[in-house]
Amino acid sequence: MTGKPTLAVVGATGAVGTVMLQILSQRADIWGEIRLIASPRSAGRKLAVRGEEIEVVALTEDAFDGVDIALFDVPDEVAAEWAPVAAARGAVVVDNSGAFRMDPDVPLVVPEVNPHAVRSRPRGIVASPHCTTLTMIVALGALHAEFGLRELVVSSYQAVSGAGRAGVETLRAQLSLVAGTELGTKPGDVRRAVGDDTGPFPDPVALNVVPWAGSLREDGWSSEEMKVRDESRKVLGLPRLPVAVTCVRVPVITTHSLTVHARFQREVAVDGAREILATAPGVVLCDDPAAGEFPTPADVVGTDPTWVGRLRRALDDPTALELFVCGDNLRKGAALNCAQLAELIAAETTEPPGRA
Repeated sequence: MTGKPTLAVVGATGAVGTVMLQILSQRADIWGEIRLIASPRSAGRKLAVRGEEIEVVALTEDAFDGVDIALFDVPDEVAAEWAPVAAARGAVVVDNSGAFRMDPDVPLVVPEVNPHAVRSRPRGIVASPHCTTLTMIVALGALHAEFGLRELVVSSYQAVSGAGRAGVETLRAQLSLVAGTELGTKPGDVRRAVGDDTGPFPDPVALNVVPWAGSLREDGWSSEEMKVRDESRKVLGLPRLPVAVTCVRVPVITTHSLTVHARFQREVAVDGAREILATAPGVVLCDDPAAGEFPTPADVVGTDPTWVGRLRRALDDPTALELFVCGDNLRKGAALNCAQLAELIAAETTEPPGRA
């Protein structure tokens, strides 16, 4: 690449695309042209980026002419069709969908954990992990580098924005129905008040938690649970890592949280783990329970780092740590990681390796 590279944002009008445009306006201005691409029905809209109004263009093959890097935030099936098109036109694709994450010819990259992997991309595509994985993986990567991770047990508490705008609209509508009532005191009263319209969720989320996220997979596991398992293994380079996951949807608009039980190759000292997390890039340690200090979604939303608290050694296993993590699922969980990957690629001074 010579001069400032041209960046395309595909899916610019979506929930994550909107956050992406904010992030591009807040980070270092390394880009030349920024091209906004969306479905034909959104073509012609104007969106603000870096203080300029840019007109959205329709998703076509020609839209990628002259593009160096293309950020994709679109449904899996759209990415599966169009990311190879963009790559064939000469762009390096950074994809936020699940279409390519487990493709052996597509690196799955978190800049704070495995930045070297971004340079080997035989298909011209780099994948970004799922938002739930990204909530914990930066902190886990730092601990793994020191202690050697050997087993992982996590439970997620996932915000409704992980299901897109429909998830947010569903929770807000349900909250308006239950606000100021005595609901939540009798079996089924919340469900009757909400009615059949539970949006993208199988049950009401207002005044409730729903132990399900994603679609059904074999033996009762959900797709989101399998993503956390498979993606953690790939990012950390631990293909046989034992991972157990339970994903839960909670009545939070934005910011996922997880409880993490991590077992390591050797005995761990809390003070050592605390020092690692306190100095790890992209991590903020917020951990003073006596003062009521630990991360919560209400405080973390809108921020970039992974926030870690409740750090303690397991009571019955000196090789295990317990911790609680929070991360904004639309920022580091989606748009920010993609923006960081694009910046890594843009910093390469030679033609991207692995491309014919």
